[in-house]
Amino acid sequence: MSKKILIAEDSLTMRSLIVSTIAATGDYQTFEAANGFEALRLLPREKVDLIITDINMPDINGLELVSFIRSNENYKLTPLIIISTEGSERDREKGLALGANDYLVKPFAPVKLQDLIHKYLD
Repeated sequence: MSKKILIAEDSLTMRSLIVSTIAATGDYQTFEAANGFEALRLLPREKVDLIITDINMPDINGLELVSFIRSNENYKLTPLIIISTEGSERDREKGLALGANDYLVKPFAPVKLQDLIHKYLD
């Protein structure tokens, strides 16, 4: 059975890039959310094995999403990767402090995302 990955990213172009990177990585099932609110609606319906989120999104942003996920018993151990244009050390530290397992800065090398997927799902 393939592992499930949730992608919360408001940019359709970036979401497509992440989905194609995941498809090239292995047999993973992806679920897409255009913002944090959609991600929160999807979570109870699908038991996901990994969550990838952007920070800057409308409605519920990525940091709020990370905070919610880490405070919820059902998802607090689910690996979570932030992919964001926010590249400062302060932004990275904030994301990791909230509970993200890793932080990639856009633009990122697809192989870096693939390595992280293998790290958490293999």
